[in-house]
Amino acid sequence: MFLHNRVNKDELRARMQADTTPRTTLSFYRYVILENANDFRDQLYREWAQLGVLGRIYLAYEGVNAQVSIPTENFEAFRLQIDSHPEFNQVPFKIAVEDDGKSFIKLVIKVRKKIVADGLDDNTFDVTNVGNHLSAQEFNDAMTTPGVVVVDMRNHYEAEVGRFEGAITPDVDTFREELPWVVENLKDKKDTKVLMYCTGGIRCEKASAYLRHHGFKDVNQLHGGIISYAQEIRQNGIESKFKGKNFVFDERLGERITEDVLSNCHQCGQSCDTHTNCANVDCNLLFIQCDACKDAFNGCCSDACKEVIALPIDQQKELRKNKQYNYSDMLYHKGRIRPSISQLHPYTLNQRP
Repeated sequence: MFLHNRVNKDELRARMQADTTPRTTLSFYRYVILENANDFRDQLYREWAQLGVLGRIYLAYEGVNAQVSIPTENFEAFRLQIDSHPEFNQVPFKIAVEDDGKSFIKLVIKVRKKIVADGLDDNTFDVTNVGNHLSAQEFNDAMTTPGVVVVDMRNHYEAEVGRFEGAITPDVDTFREELPWVVENLKDKKDTKVLMYCTGGIRCEKASAYLRHHGFKDVNQLHGGIISYAQEIRQNGIESKFKGKNFVFDERLGERITEDVLSNCHQCGQSCDTHTNCANVDCNLLFIQCDACKDAFNGCCSDACKEVIALPIDQQKELRKNKQYNYSDMLYHKGRIRPSISQLHPYTLNQRP
């Protein structure tokens, strides 16, 4: 068995779209010592490939961070297989809120230095001294505490489409940037109740310990993140204090939690919260695009990219090979648009630098 994918993305997407097999999307993480992550990676790839698992999994000495899609008929077998490894035994699964079975197109398992890129030296503070874990109802109740501070520990493009009422949403591109931002901008709130949340809880595990290390006395985190929160409120009939969509890092790019639409199309300004990646693969900008603009721009972020994808494939490849176009001075690949897409002038190919 090959221990990596060998099929191109276009064919994989076509296979997935044609596949009618019911699938379940879920995520899990655990901070646990993995002595030999490289060998463990190969073992997991063999086991999970046989079960038809797709997804993105990061392993490191400090643990595992996984987002996967499993044939629903193999769900119990996957649970048993996970529990057969002492490192993962009874790790909580966070089941997707909205799931069309098309969340991943291949199985990718990578070994990294860390399971979340936080930029921290873990030897400088106690990473196990985490905040208080709150259920959905406890989190809602805590939000009513006078003077409470609610902090979104995700990136700006995640918070743009969905967030808790009254939350501070740092204008950052990465989690690595956010940690020092929060410590600095909340330095006068160290005696205040702080509520933190993220997608599935993993970022808050490290962030809450980091805040406690810096003297914050009452640090609390949403247990299981927005994913678990959404499941709890639906199962128990609890009011949702989270509004809009929960951004997810797979083919879906979002799960709707409430019907509130908090953002706008980056091209025309109409109310919209649908993320997409520019159809020009050399650009691949993550941005928000309404259906009308998607039709008008053929799924692209600009006229320049629209013209590129209209070229024969061979010419597109030649452009990429020669690096004839440089989009980086105009756009940022994680949705920070510099300048705004709506302000971009139409370019023709011979006008591009």
